[in-house]
Amino acid sequence: MKLNIYKTEKELLSAFADYFTATAKKFISESGIFNVVLSGGNSPKKLFELLASASFNTKIDWTKLFFFFVDERCVPENDSENNAHMVQQILFNPLHISPNNIFKIDTALPPNEAAAQYMEVIKNHFKGNALHFDLIVLGLGDNSHTASLFPYQPVLTETSATVKEVFLPEENRYRVTLTAPLINAAHHIAFLVYGKGKAEAVRHVLKDDTDIQKFPAQLIQPISGDLQWFLDEAAASDL
Repeated sequence: MKLNIYKTEKELLSAFADYFTATAKKFISESGIFNVVLSGGNSPKKLFELLASASFNTKIDWTKLFFFFVDERCVPENDSENNAHMVQQILFNPLHISPNNIFKIDTALPPNEAAAQYMEVIKNHFKGNALHFDLIVLGLGDNSHTASLFPYQPVLTETSATVKEVFLPEENRYRVTLTAPLINAAHHIAFLVYGKGKAEAVRHVLKDDTDIQKFPAQLIQPISGDLQWFLDEAAASDL
């Protein structure tokens, strides 16, 4: 694991965009494509805005990227809380990404069917090869969750590299998420976390004794891949 700490949010986002670009170029040069898994939320939103900006939008051959989602709220596709809807507006539309390169979770289906179908979509894309995404971009919640791996949920003990539905009583709705074993199979995993409000969660995940029920992001430990945390000084202030 590598910690990358930057003085300001702006410096952090620029560094992460550089990392994203370099990683994409590496895989495109080696295999011709780049399979990347995105997260929703406010932190990645600013990253996507930067990637779509004039500073970065010509640095990658975007036609070689295939986009997946680490999780999704079970809300209509055009709902403002739908992760894919946000990314569509902020990143895909400005870059004119082909729909053939975007794999969204079908929230029109019942949650268990949406999870099962998404797993089939992933398997079909990899054409029988091992399910190793090239890069998974993760955020971190105030309660130390990542993806839709929330504290004290049954999905935390899932041992299969798959996609599962998760019911959150506090939201009174379902989500669909990649499981920790599927995330941990990736070649590269990168957390993007900034702001003083995240400092306690960062400390719990990185410094406290292991307790995956309380601090689910501790589950993210790549099998053989690279794990990096990108933090600003505010988010790292309790380390």
